[in-house]
Amino acid sequence: MEFGFFAQAHIPATLSAAEPGFEHRRLMENLDFAVECDRNGIKYVWCPEHHFLDEYSHMPAPEVFLSFVAARTEQIHVGTAITNTTPPVNHPARIAERVAVLDHLSEGRFEFGTGRGSSSAEIMGFDIPDKALTTEMWDETIREFLRMWKETSYSFDGKFFRMPERNVLPKLYSDPHPPLWVACGSPPTFEKAGRLGMGAFCFTTGTPGQLEPLVKAYKDAVADPAEPVGDYVNDNILAVAAFLCLEDREEAFRIHSESGGSYYVSLLYRWLDNIVMPPGVPTWPDVLPEPNPAEVEAMSQAGLAMVGDPDDCARVIQMYEDIGVDQIILSPLTTTLDYETAVTSLDLFGKEVVPKFDTDPVHRTTRMREQAQVG
Repeated sequence: MEFGFFAQAHIPATLSAAEPGFEHRRLMENLDFAVECDRNGIKYVWCPEHHFLDEYSHMPAPEVFLSFVAARTEQIHVGTAITNTTPPVNHPARIAERVAVLDHLSEGRFEFGTGRGSSSAEIMGFDIPDKALTTEMWDETIREFLRMWKETSYSFDGKFFRMPERNVLPKLYSDPHPPLWVACGSPPTFEKAGRLGMGAFCFTTGTPGQLEPLVKAYKDAVADPAEPVGDYVNDNILAVAAFLCLEDREEAFRIHSESGGSYYVSLLYRWLDNIVMPPGVPTWPDVLPEPNPAEVEAMSQAGLAMVGDPDDCARVIQMYEDIGVDQIILSPLTTTLDYETAVTSLDLFGKEVVPKFDTDPVHRTTRMREQAQVG
């Protein structure tokens, strides 16, 4: 099991209203926390691309953020989760160029996560009239990046973008190319990710038991991919978990209950309207109630949150490992948790928990590349 950090740039209105400079401070805290992750044996920093999603995520330019992370760290891999590959949002040639530059500047530590946008606010903000078109756009563009990185005279005439003959520069630093990932939500997309030999971002919520069929659909498909996109198979699936690790488990349950986690989930369902809203989730502007400490403990017991002392966190990790998840993403700054407590939690987690599960000093994605080079 490996671990990562999700640099979401969540800017809750309660904090930004009380502190006019909070947006800037939280962006810088996300950067500083990524550096702390590198020091604590966390292997990945993931950064989304979101547009116009007030409070939920003020992170429209992951490649800019990740270039700063790469410059300030030594071992950690930096990855987009996701880069929006629809041509109206990002021209495919510009994506290929930016990936190649980040691949060079990080000297092979960049990971290329892809997707098609997560809400009508984003999609229609770039004049895409129908969410269904974004699936076609992703399908059309995903194989073109490999061509752009390899060919010296690339051209394309498709449904959603066209290019005359050009040499897309620079070419990649990595050989083979950076690991390829895609965002997944429903069982067919998990199966599709596996069939294409891509890593899967499991952004679906639920207990490990509820996620198990999705993980199985991916693992069954990736075991013998029918049409791999890349030059090697990135057999990898990750899941995102709420996180707080303290010596005093009761204190962890209390603090988590007061950190606005349910408000963040309410924002998720407010904006990400491509996700089916579960029963019981109120329609915005109504929000989910925050859990009390006893309810947080119950969430931890069920694997819904990795909250408590190191033993609590290890138990939840084992639940994810048992269903086949390869990486857990920590997201302590997608709450109102203060930065100092987040770092204290990370330090304890890095000391007491990470070494029990992540026993290979080499990144799993690097192992995938190495296998391809040997083959």
